[in-house]
Amino acid sequence: MKRIVLFLGTNFAVVLLLSFTAQVLGLNRWLTANGLNFGGLLVFCALFGFGGAFISLAMSKFMAKRAMGVQVIDSPRDATERWLVDTVRRQAGQAGIEMPEVGVFDSPEVNAFATGMSRNASLVAVSTGLLRAMSRTEAEAVLAHEVSHAANGDMVTLALIQGVVNTFVMFLARIFGYAVDRVILKNERGHGIGFFAATFVAEIVLGLLASIIVMWFSRRREFRADAGGASLAGRDNMIAALERLKATYEQPNALPDGMKAFGISSGGGLLGGLLRTHPSLEDRIAALRAAGTANPGLVR
Repeated sequence: MKRIVLFLGTNFAVVLLLSFTAQVLGLNRWLTANGLNFGGLLVFCALFGFGGAFISLAMSKFMAKRAMGVQVIDSPRDATERWLVDTVRRQAGQAGIEMPEVGVFDSPEVNAFATGMSRNASLVAVSTGLLRAMSRTEAEAVLAHEVSHAANGDMVTLALIQGVVNTFVMFLARIFGYAVDRVILKNERGHGIGFFAATFVAEIVLGLLASIIVMWFSRRREFRADAGGASLAGRDNMIAALERLKATYEQPNALPDGMKAFGISSGGGLLGGLLRTHPSLEDRIAALRAAGTANPGLVR
């Protein structure tokens, strides 16, 4: 969850900044000087939308390190750090990717994440809470899950999807702003305050609605990363790690609502389900068990 929240937050801020820059530079006036130019507007929104997504992707490792206080292990200081580095190196070799940066962040939460601009320039980080709460085999499965995220290129694919989402959010927001300015407020000279205010509000509202699509993608990729983790660390170990998380999650007041173990959020109801970055632990465990039953040769 952490990598998704950081990416979406950075993307949202970058897109709003780019939109504000476009307003200041007068690009919106140029696009609507002779009526609404849909073709030109779509190209403009695509350039800014994909630009915002890939700027966020390029900043992802830096932002994660700063926001989470990740201490990258350049030279292992103890047996635990040596084990972390050796485990990630072995798993990265099995997955066919370059060695990721490995880091630890101080948090009581049982959590881990992977991020980075490409599969060969990634970061895998775990919390001190995870290292305390999990056995080596369970922690190894968590690391395998995160290495699988990197190997699958999930952050790059997420950026592409976010770029498409950004494009249509900016496109529809400007159409809405134009309609409010010209049709409702009857402004016939350039852009009035109605265009700027309506566009800004529409970008926020549409951006929140569009995040449902991004969250759906995130949930689907978790199943694939679980399968990858099972291939690298063993299906039984992957299931054991998820069951450990489930046991921790179910303890009263074990973790804060905002950030549950392994990125599990506690959102309930229909809206909560749509905005979850991860499927339920029960569904993930069931999917791994079903995969092993259907074809035990897929994972060891």
